[in-house]
Amino acid sequence: MLRDQPAAGPPDGGTAETLRLPPVIDLSRAPGSGEAWGRPRPVVYLWSACELVFLTNPWQISSRLRVAVLRAFGAEIADGVVFRPRTRVKAPWKLHIGARSWIGEGVWFHNQDHIYVGSDVVISQETFLTTGSHRVRTDMGLVTSPIRIDDGAWITSRCMVLGGAGIGRSAVIQPMTVVKGTVPPGQVLGSASGPTGLGERFPSGAGGSTPEREER
Repeated sequence: MLRDQPAAGPPDGGTAETLRLPPVIDLSRAPGSGEAWGRPRPVVYLWSACELVFLTNPWQISSRLRVAVLRAFGAEIADGVVFRPRTRVKAPWKLHIGARSWIGEGVWFHNQDHIYVGSDVVISQETFLTTGSHRVRTDMGLVTSPIRIDDGAWITSRCMVLGGAGIGRSAVIQPMTVVKGTVPPGQVLGSASGPTGLGERFPSGAGGSTPEREER
């Protein structure tokens, strides 16, 4: 599976001992991801079509219809769940959502393994949850691990939740945070440093006149 690279001379063209480049994994021989489907191929293909029509489609505005279609393909979704448009679900039969949870527009459950979402959870716009990775040092074969999100947690917009993550009860994940490992209950997770001022839009002395050119 590993393809060695030819030895190369030092960049300065000298006569020092040759350098060996890192090997490259031959992706044409990497194991496929079909073993993670969990359903026969025809069911997976049928779901792909239904996902496009009923979930990803921004013109389909009914949350109840989205939930009904997900349930028809094996998703466990409790009562009162709100599922906004433009969402994606890789495998509905591996999705479990508790009562009264809110799934924001553009959320993507890339669930090659199970994702467990508790009750009264908010997952905000454009958040990406992925349970899959690869054996990076051997054959790039697929490896998966589940995600668990406990009751009352709020994952704000454009976060990324990685396989194996566990988000505790009523924890809050700040926007654009990458989540891996365990977040304790009630914890607020995000970047410690805030935005940095880069200068004034209208420097003193400009007199409000329009500059000849903009600097960005």
